[in-house]
Amino acid sequence: MLQEILAIIPHRPPFLFIDEIKEIRDDGAICARTFRADEPFYSGHYPGNPITPGVLLCESVFQTGAVYLTQKLQKAGQQSDHKTPVLCRIEEAKFKGMVKPGDTVTIEVKHTETLQQFHFLSGSVKREGKVVLSLRFALALIDQPN
Repeated sequence: MLQEILAIIPHRPPFLFIDEIKEIRDDGAICARTFRADEPFYSGHYPGNPITPGVLLCESVFQTGAVYLTQKLQKAGQQSDHKTPVLCRIEEAKFKGMVKPGDTVTIEVKHTETLQQFHFLSGSVKREGKVVLSLRFALALIDQPN
């Protein structure tokens, strides 16, 4: 599972926030992540009552979007290994619940529109079937320098 993710997107531990690709569809993707109690950010994010930082939940959505876009390019017969998915917009992030150490979340993205190199998506993170984060965002696929 990890090797599949590493082959698709450029993100690497300790800044990789998806553990498993569950599904890639024509209009989006679903990934999963289990947040382990021993992850270093918990020691400083509300010690004694650790909570997964919202920015890291957002990052898991962006990484799921990167998985989707990279696979979409490959399916269309385009080279994706020289493209880097870069975040260029975040809109309407709404946090509706907390993710604690040991929780497993499901991350889903849906493609809404493409304008030139900009890909607009919506995303959500669910814990036990309930939405804890929803947002809209855009990624651009930019050429890597030679």
